[in-house]
Amino acid sequence: MTLNVPDALEKEHDETVRLIAAKLYEAGKLSLGQAAEMCGMKKWDFPAILAKFNIPYFQYTGDDLLNEFK
Repeated sequence: MTLNVPDALEKEHDETVRLIAAKLYEAGKLSLGQAAEMCGMKKWDFPAILAKFNIPYFQYTGDDLLNEFK
């Protein structure tokens, strides 16, 4: 995948890619591994990026958790 970042953000290219990958993960469009790959990272390093953008690593709602323990 090639991501064309506007010239105004070129200095922030890596950070922009990380933000987009994190948001796609949050939206359920990418798996953790896919998002990490998009950033050129290992899967186990990507949760630190999620934390930086205040995106939860686990994508469970309260109802999901309740249903897991029924």
